[in-house]
Amino acid sequence: MFTFLISLVLLFLGYFLYGKFVERVFGPNEKRIAPAVRKADGVDYIALPTWKVFMIQFLNIAGTGPIFGAIMGMWFGTSAYLWIVLGCIFAGATHDYLSGMISMRKGGIGLPDIVGQYLGGTMRKLMLCFAVLLLVLVGAVFVSAPASLINNMVISAGGFDNMLLWICVIFIYYVIATMMPIDKIIGKIYPLFAISLIFMAAALMVVLFVKWPSLPEAWDGLGYMGTQLGINNPEPIFPALFITIACGAISGFHATQSPLMARCMKSENLGRPVFYGSMITEGIVALIWATVSSWFFYNQGWKEICTPEVIAQFGASGKTVTQFFAAPKVVMTVCEGWLGMAGGILAVLGVVAAPITSGDTALRSCRLIVADALKIDQKPILKRLLVSIPLFGIAIAILVWQLDNPDSFNTIWKYFGWANQTLSVFTLWAITVYLALKRRLYFITMIPAIFMTCVCTSFLCVSKDALSMPSEYGYIIGILVAAISTVCFYIWYNKKFTASHRSNN
Repeated sequence: MFTFLISLVLLFLGYFLYGKFVERVFGPNEKRIAPAVRKADGVDYIALPTWKVFMIQFLNIAGTGPIFGAIMGMWFGTSAYLWIVLGCIFAGATHDYLSGMISMRKGGIGLPDIVGQYLGGTMRKLMLCFAVLLLVLVGAVFVSAPASLINNMVISAGGFDNMLLWICVIFIYYVIATMMPIDKIIGKIYPLFAISLIFMAAALMVVLFVKWPSLPEAWDGLGYMGTQLGINNPEPIFPALFITIACGAISGFHATQSPLMARCMKSENLGRPVFYGSMITEGIVALIWATVSSWFFYNQGWKEICTPEVIAQFGASGKTVTQFFAAPKVVMTVCEGWLGMAGGILAVLGVVAAPITSGDTALRSCRLIVADALKIDQKPILKRLLVSIPLFGIAIAILVWQLDNPDSFNTIWKYFGWANQTLSVFTLWAITVYLALKRRLYFITMIPAIFMTCVCTSFLCVSKDALSMPSEYGYIIGILVAAISTVCFYIWYNKKFTASHRSNN
């Protein structure tokens, strides 16, 4: 618990100290007219109250990521604490703040345009395809997963098995939320769901402090701890930990969502509380769930809150604890056991409502990215339909494939994890170029960019679901790719500023 407490304090200090430093590096200007005012269209560019913008941004970037990712990531041991704290402060929150503020400074442009302006036209096209595919994939995955959970709940309550019905209901909601002005649906219900997620995390933190359980501490060792439960290490901690825990540390998906709120903020001075602050809040949620799962798995806490029937079922299943208690089941079991009926309701919101809200904003940001690329005005609803119908069609095709392949979710999610972090690599390098051009301290994003380049390349090489190379070869390749990326940056940097110096003379 002391590691949790220290980590919690560090996250708060990160917001007030390092967050303020990053803000000074960017240099917000409150006198600039915000895109929400200058380009107001009543659909996507709408000035919203700051507290709503924060809550929507938090839910957009969070979903179930800081919950499920932290639960799965804690299998790697207390090293998860270090990654959540250091990743959130120095990589994730910095990434979210600067990508959001660049979007706002540039009139609310989307991620492909940011990457295109600073990494070139070819990278813009690549990022456009990459982002659209990723966002449609998120939209499709976050239909089937919550639909399955709702269907199972209905069956448990004595209802009928009707998976297709719930898929249709969720997808119809997606269509409506994607098409409607942002203040009509998202602006009304998102703050409520965000408050419930924050309240659930806060309530669990209070219980942790009351119980003060004996948990593994960082100074006891940072190695893989699943062996205590009889679980073999499926992937090396590096780089698998840094892919497993994305939301709560750093996630490229966030850079696709920040422009949504960059179009709704009233002033650049609100960037730190909205972008940096929401990421720190997500890190705190991830930290709480990492600690809860540590108690649940490593301290045998699951025995305390499981009924004899559930324990008997667990024993008969022949599965390990982490196999039997998948992330959604951990959420439901802990919340119901610790928080009673209210906890069960909050858990339902966490495992059902949160992924749905991630799915609809993924499709919404995808619509805006495509519309920006094709220069299609999104104020008329017919033009919104023109852009959205093909995206909905692709999402439906993925859904049909998922229904025909029941085990496809885990496969898709593994590749999504890698694609998500790869997106952060492109974003960090683009921000680094932006800061260099502005003669700002570009090291604050270049160092995370180098690290994440190594992580993503190494994971692609060593993962059993990818190239499955021996880890030593994968690490060497990862380091080489990161080094080559750094050399390319400095070659560009020297050419750019040597030519600039000559022209000035």
